[in-house]
Amino acid sequence: MSGEFFRELLEGVRYEVLPAKTTEDKVLAEVPRGIAVTVTASPVKGLEPTLDLATRLAVHGHRVVPHVPARLVRDDAHLKDVVDRLRGAGVDDVFVPAGDADPPAGPYGSALPLLRRLDELGSPFSQVGITGYPESHPLIDDDRLVQAMWDKRTHATYIVSNLCFDPVVLGGWVGRMRRRGVTLPLRIGVAGPVQRTKLLSMAAKIGVGESTRFLTRHPSWFLRFAAPGGYSPNRLLARSAGALAAPSAGVAGLHVFTFNQIAETERWRRALLDRLGG
Repeated sequence: MSGEFFRELLEGVRYEVLPAKTTEDKVLAEVPRGIAVTVTASPVKGLEPTLDLATRLAVHGHRVVPHVPARLVRDDAHLKDVVDRLRGAGVDDVFVPAGDADPPAGPYGSALPLLRRLDELGSPFSQVGITGYPESHPLIDDDRLVQAMWDKRTHATYIVSNLCFDPVVLGGWVGRMRRRGVTLPLRIGVAGPVQRTKLLSMAAKIGVGESTRFLTRHPSWFLRFAAPGGYSPNRLLARSAGALAAPSAGVAGLHVFTFNQIAETERWRRALLDRLGG
């Protein structure tokens, strides 16, 4: 990967965090204001912790991107309340996955109907993200996943790829998606430099984040990630360089899953920028 492209990815990074008790303090202490912070949501805790943390961070001047999983929205009144709270705090960017709540809390069983409803409400957010799955989803086949991105393309402004640990798989998925005509800007989702013991502890708390649940459903990838020497974000990005740096890939930035190891993730980013002279 060229130094210039790598610097652009690191400077335009987003950090995904989990709405825990200490998250706000960690973000305020470690994350520069120019870095957007995405806040996950879970079927166990519901949307409230996500909305609460996102609005508090916005008040502090951070750019925040709350997750609004469709299956956690109870009804139309709830959706309007979510929109009003976020817009009232100055939030103009949301990430809309389907979510894992089973059964759904309300009428939205997937992301597309909620995205359409947001359009009907006047498209209150200028930026709307949707999910892409480089690795196979445990419940949905790959063709349907690419079709879903196509169906949602007119309601969203960018895609965030979920976790992937194989550069060949990642590059192949980007190419396949683009050949199918999905042209939305893409943020590449990568796991940060997470300590294995903390990852294992986090993964045991089912429901704390979509990315963690994804790992628990893919035991072979989980083992690859958790094994000593088995994963390095630097190595994944370097080995994916050819596919990601191509203009046709449409890569707009990085989305780093921090697993709330926020200080460690920011040190990793700064160290890489120093090595690149940026």
